[in-house]
Amino acid sequence: MDQIKRIFTWPEFQVTWILAALVLAAIAMTAAFVPSPISWVSIALLLIVLILVFTSMYKSASIDRDTNVERNELKSILASINDALIVYERDFKVIFFNPAAERMFKLQAKNVLGHAISPRDIEREGWRVLTQVMFPSLAPRVISRSKEGDLPQIVDASFTDPPLEFRIATAPVADENGNTLAFLKIIRDRTAQITAIRSRSEFITVASHQLRGPVTDINWALQSLSSANELSDTNKLIVENAAAASNNLLRRIEDLLNIAKMEDGQFGYQFKEASVEDFISTVLTDVLPAANKAGIKIFFDRPQEPLPHVMIDAKRLSLALVNLLENAIRYNIENGEVFVKADVMPGKPFLVVSVRDTGIGIPPEAREKLFTKFYRADNALKLQTEGSGLGLYIAKSIVAAHGGQIWVDSEFNRGTTVSFALPTDPELIPKREMGIEDLF
Repeated sequence: MDQIKRIFTWPEFQVTWILAALVLAAIAMTAAFVPSPISWVSIALLLIVLILVFTSMYKSASIDRDTNVERNELKSILASINDALIVYERDFKVIFFNPAAERMFKLQAKNVLGHAISPRDIEREGWRVLTQVMFPSLAPRVISRSKEGDLPQIVDASFTDPPLEFRIATAPVADENGNTLAFLKIIRDRTAQITAIRSRSEFITVASHQLRGPVTDINWALQSLSSANELSDTNKLIVENAAAASNNLLRRIEDLLNIAKMEDGQFGYQFKEASVEDFISTVLTDVLPAANKAGIKIFFDRPQEPLPHVMIDAKRLSLALVNLLENAIRYNIENGEVFVKADVMPGKPFLVVSVRDTGIGIPPEAREKLFTKFYRADNALKLQTEGSGLGLYIAKSIVAAHGGQIWVDSEFNRGTTVSFALPTDPELIPKREMGIEDLF
């Protein structure tokens, strides 16, 4: 009964009730003025038609109501999204402009809806940023984040007046047959995030530069003192320890500067074709004195067959490999061993370089955080109190810039193997240097 009452109030059913009233009036007139068997057949047919019409109209009205409910729900969802949403037709006529878009572009929807935006609108007062978003090639700086042909198409656009950082995703809106009906733009305001990242990076860069000069002078003075004949053995030992500490501090400063450049996307990679075997041999030669001093033996397991050459920045990649080797030496057992190996990844266009040690291993709970900045596992802290927790983070960033990946396998108290893959196909190397801004 309640359902019938609700049906009576449906606006979509008004035409049906008018038609039903007309049919009932026709039935009444037929029964009153033409009382014959034929009239009763006519009345029955009219009733059947009325029932069919009512059923058809009920189904149609139900579908329309469901569609309207879904449409209103979708509009409510889109209206509550923090990202700006713009839907426009092929001629760039705007047909949807959500409240977030009104706030972002400082334009009212009523002034934008129905307007076909063109590049000339960049000259209209208050329309510059919106026009540049609709036509990203007009923006002062645009970086593509998706491959050509991929959907959605994603670009990062930077604006100067006012200073803004937007990520813009554009995708077609198609019907069930795949025909494009319109286009959707989703614009995310990244200005606050990017500004904070840049401010932090600038602070680290300035502070590190300010520290590097005095520490270099201190280091030079301590080295000069250590060679002075007037010092007693005890004083020489003190000076040597101070010089070692100064060198460690200088290296931490260099690490911070390197990270700041990496996160700005300005580390400056120069890729050249190289032999991985020769590259590893050169790095091992540099690391061998530290290994001998620590009583650790290093072995290079050379491949049985020549490996394909790869495109690398030997200077940058050596930082990554040295960090892995120094960790393998530092967190090894007494008279431990380190094994370096290079081989082809089966079935894939990559070479894998691995550094395996016989050291203390990594606890399972620490492995997920291992490549984050400033992180050191508890057992590593107990064995070596010194250390910045930056080595693996730097290694991961450098390997990623080469188009590769890095991972770790470890058995607690039995040793660790850190491996990284380098592409043999130059097309897999990123076309440009990525910074931390690309992660947001």
